[in-house]
Amino acid sequence: MRPESLPRLEPARPRLSAGVIPYRISATGECEIFWVRRSKSLRFMGGWNAFPGGRLSERDAGLPVTGRFDGQDAYLASGKRAAHVGCALRELFEEAGILPLKGPSPDEAEVQRARNALLTDGLDLAGWLRRRGLELDASGLRYAGRWVTPPLSRLRFDATFFLLEWATGQPRQPNVIPGELSAGEWVAAKEALVHWEAGDVFLAQPTLETIRVLSEEGPAGRKRLWKSQAREPDSPHSIEFRPLTRVIPLASRTLPPATHTNAVLLGGKDIILVDPGSPWDGELQRLIRIIDTEARRTRGQLAGIWLTHQHDDHVAGAETVRRHYNVPIHCHAATAAQLGQAGIRIDGHLEDGQTVKLPGRPPLQVRVVHTPGHSSGHLCFFEERTRTLLCGDMLSGYSTVVINPPDGSMTEYIDSLDRLMALRPQVILPSHGTMFPDAATALDEARQHRLRREDRVLAAWQGGEVDPESMLAKVYDGLHPAARPIAVRQILAHLERLESNGQIAQLPERVRNLIGRC
Repeated sequence: MRPESLPRLEPARPRLSAGVIPYRISATGECEIFWVRRSKSLRFMGGWNAFPGGRLSERDAGLPVTGRFDGQDAYLASGKRAAHVGCALRELFEEAGILPLKGPSPDEAEVQRARNALLTDGLDLAGWLRRRGLELDASGLRYAGRWVTPPLSRLRFDATFFLLEWATGQPRQPNVIPGELSAGEWVAAKEALVHWEAGDVFLAQPTLETIRVLSEEGPAGRKRLWKSQAREPDSPHSIEFRPLTRVIPLASRTLPPATHTNAVLLGGKDIILVDPGSPWDGELQRLIRIIDTEARRTRGQLAGIWLTHQHDDHVAGAETVRRHYNVPIHCHAATAAQLGQAGIRIDGHLEDGQTVKLPGRPPLQVRVVHTPGHSSGHLCFFEERTRTLLCGDMLSGYSTVVINPPDGSMTEYIDSLDRLMALRPQVILPSHGTMFPDAATALDEARQHRLRREDRVLAAWQGGEVDPESMLAKVYDGLHPAARPIAVRQILAHLERLESNGQIAQLPERVRNLIGRC
């Protein structure tokens, strides 16, 4: 089944949120920030470093807030108005224990009891403040921009950020109560960047760009973080999940529930573009502008295009980008043979085990890994310094990937998962969806999911079902009608593997003919 024949989905709608970046200036004049680490158990960005913040609550609009903050006019022009200030100050209190107030300050024990009650959702903060004649004081805030999560994630946020100076002499210093957060600390902005460049921490793009600005200019550079003041806030133009590894989600003709395919820019001086998969001119022109911006930032240039495999949602824009920059296109030989029939000229082949060094700061060393299964010529790219795996369609952040024989093979797919496990990557960047920060778990879960599905296929076969269509109800739970043809192809891939493993003696001719038919 072709992607265009399935229902077209829209990206997830962003949820409003707000956060505060506490900062201070050290005795040596360095800008220091208070950042927190999210608990690894959290579904969204578990284990990542961030700033105190979270989703807007219905109660936030009722919080008593006073004071005009720096950059308020820019904030009001940045997009939809909401109770961002109240949300930001409430989250700051919950997550860091900082409570800027106007009015007589309660004693420390009372403030701590209120914070504990707020963390358990047992406190009406607005009522607590009013009963004591208090208001949240916004006058120390500095607007620091508004960002929208790009359309590569199931969970998206429209996030507004503020800076707040919180000097060492303040009587109440930030601290973290373990729960949703596992740690929090003051760190020099420049030192935070060193940790990120070494691959020691994970940062969302707004967090990374904010730290970069603060490391270079301190709070005086906050206006660099203001997005367009005449329209809705923009998504980051690219997402640098790892140093010099930038993801650009492009709308593509892909299979739901995905709506976009991630193109990736690798390297600084000699930049490689992986999988320009959009067929639409507007998306490709946006991609070209991003490539030019990144090339100026790193003082480099686009040196080539690499393709993970031949499917349209990974290659549709390749010729347009090649013509614009006059650069070569490389892929596996098996992919090249199929793309030649589609009119895409391939200039060279990438071989399993080949290592390519990409100069830059830092330099990248990328190993080519042949991973057949989703397609016979499928490649992954493994950046060895940060142990970052660009996995193409080996994994998806939305669902399981399609294994469609005869070019797809379940046997080869599971073998390829084993090969990737042996590399011991730290993180994985898929072509659809956001980063997997725990690569070993993601790969193991994908493997176990396939084997559990295969057990159900075998059980259906042993129960007398030999027709893949008739197996669907026993193999899949709650299958959408539009997905039935794809599910049949998965069953066929499992049957082929079961026969090759000797668990099924011999497939009927009709089933074998279906396996050989795309």
